[in-house]
Amino acid sequence: MEQTHFKEMLREKGLKVTNQRLLVLETIAAHPGEHLTTEEIYELARNKYPEIGLATIYRTVQVLVDLHVIDKVSFDDGFARYELGEGEMDTRHHHHHAICRTCGAVMSFEDDLLEQLEQAVMERMGFEVTDHEVKLYGYCKKCRAQMEQVKEKRKIMEEEN
Repeated sequence: MEQTHFKEMLREKGLKVTNQRLLVLETIAAHPGEHLTTEEIYELARNKYPEIGLATIYRTVQVLVDLHVIDKVSFDDGFARYELGEGEMDTRHHHHHAICRTCGAVMSFEDDLLEQLEQAVMERMGFEVTDHEVKLYGYCKKCRAQMEQVKEKRKIMEEEN
């Protein structure tokens, strides 16, 4: 996204357009799919504006999260991470995450497989789902290949003994 779009986005949310807000948005946008922590945003932002403070980044991130300009995600590793928001809560397209248990790689994917479940919950319980988050844990392609190599080596060693 370009700076003009960020400015429009902030104004639509009733926010002042400040250098700090633009910097946070530009930093996150420049690292798509990376799910940055506040500290990582700070380190990257300092490359462009060395005088910016960590407290400023924390406050700015919180304001942007509260207004759904950016999303806060957690991968159960003790860190809050952030990514660009995808619109208003009731109109956003959900994307989900697959997290490798070995290397920690996080892969985002978009799919609407839960729409039928959400509809069933509404019909059966009268409960309207307004948001959901899916985290799938397993092993990425690279780690699975390494695990297979280890299995094969063990099998060969067992056959030799």
